[in-house]
Amino acid sequence: MTKSVRAGRRQGGRSARHALREAGPEHAPVRPGFEGGRYRPLTGDQVETIHRSALRVLDEIGMGEVPQVVIDRAVAQGCRVNGDGRLFFPPGFVEDVIAGACRSFVLHGRAPEHDIEVGGSKVYYGTGGAAVQVLDMETSTYRPSTLADLYDFARLVDRLENVCWFTRCVIATDVPDIFALDINTVYAIAAGTNKPIGTSFSIGKHVGPAVEMFDMIAGREGAFRERPFCKVHISPVVSPLRYGEDAVDVMLAALEHGMPINSIIGAQSGATAPAPLAGMLVQTTAETLAGLILVNLFAPGYPVIFSNWPFVIDLRTGAFSGSGGETAVLNAAAAQMANFYNLPGGVSASMSDSKIPDAQAGFEKAITTLATGLAGGNLIYESAGMFASLLGSSFEGFVIDNEMLSLVQRVIRGIEVTEETIGIDVIRNVVSGAGHFLGHEQTIGAMERDYYYPSLADRDSPEVWQEGGASDMRERARARAQEILGTHYPDHVSAAADRRIRERFDILLPKTRMTPV
Repeated sequence: MTKSVRAGRRQGGRSARHALREAGPEHAPVRPGFEGGRYRPLTGDQVETIHRSALRVLDEIGMGEVPQVVIDRAVAQGCRVNGDGRLFFPPGFVEDVIAGACRSFVLHGRAPEHDIEVGGSKVYYGTGGAAVQVLDMETSTYRPSTLADLYDFARLVDRLENVCWFTRCVIATDVPDIFALDINTVYAIAAGTNKPIGTSFSIGKHVGPAVEMFDMIAGREGAFRERPFCKVHISPVVSPLRYGEDAVDVMLAALEHGMPINSIIGAQSGATAPAPLAGMLVQTTAETLAGLILVNLFAPGYPVIFSNWPFVIDLRTGAFSGSGGETAVLNAAAAQMANFYNLPGGVSASMSDSKIPDAQAGFEKAITTLATGLAGGNLIYESAGMFASLLGSSFEGFVIDNEMLSLVQRVIRGIEVTEETIGIDVIRNVVSGAGHFLGHEQTIGAMERDYYYPSLADRDSPEVWQEGGASDMRERARARAQEILGTHYPDHVSAAADRRIRERFDILLPKTRMTPV
């Protein structure tokens, strides 16, 4: 009896799996883009209080160190400036900016299947950061990050299905010149993946040459403006409540070239923002609104991501802390505020303080990625590979986090309650018949539609695990990362385009480094 049930289960399961795969990704148990929003750390009244308090901050305290070009625009639209040069935004003006801001836009991949609709509460996880060290896979020690590392991270992410875009995660510390750094950074990430990408620029005049390179990659002048596959990261506010002139310069260049803007506020509680979590949210919400205003003063309705990333410091030492319960709830609340404004939102998660992919990293990453996803964070940054409080990045960590995100997405998906998924008749028939659900067509249908089966996490018995070498998660992830990096050398930049780029720019990544040995 047992043998026949198992045999039938294998045959039916195989055919059902083929049918589900052919039906398309919407039938997969996990995928990017599930709707979040079930977790609400703030009540409706608290959201309104944070909003009204942020409006008071902008109206009564205002922004300092404002570039004259911004003052001129703002005053012409009814804002006021005092003798100290602080700029004040009336509540009605701020609410008009929110009402007229971009609600959604497409963040393009070079391949259309990687396009992301930015806006609402669909949840996508991707990278971020500016680490200056890499956890070396061979020596298990930290070393300075290089341009080759950046390219390797990009082509690794190119094969990780749950990491939906690649923003520069490490700095090429071996490229000291700032123009060479900016140009080689965009080259390395565009060569490594055809997913949407993101970067930052040291100064505004570097944006134009990068767009020129993107047009070369895309095959013709103006192609990037039609499908902008790279967003620029700016930090328009120096907390507390001051504008940053360099960021304004980069923003204006991005507007000129049609590059979407990720406007990031990265205040730190107890240092550059209040220590009480509510006060932290009020100030950072006001600052994120100030960033939104900045863009909309010059280009109303322009694609901009409302990115409030509330960071935490350890108040015992003053050191930055990338994780913890406070980081989880603050960024979940920031996601809730972006959804309240109905704006494309960005938050951060998965920034472990651990130096290696260990148990500490596991629980720190899981709690922040789950909280922000359940809260409906639209774009969740830093969500893979980041360690050492954002000072370091890890190849095997990327692979582990990719699988963790599958589990997180399964939780975000929730439970579909329908007449079919309840199946009273199935229960009745099984109880009066076989007495078990093994091999039943309902079970076979749900097998891959409702359940995720990890490829990296271990579910073997202790005996089988020991016989197979008793490897731990980090060892398995390292082997998987080495396999990808040893075989996946993508041709996302054609040979002809690459020649033109290298003739035009000083590309420091050797072609020999971009092919199998």
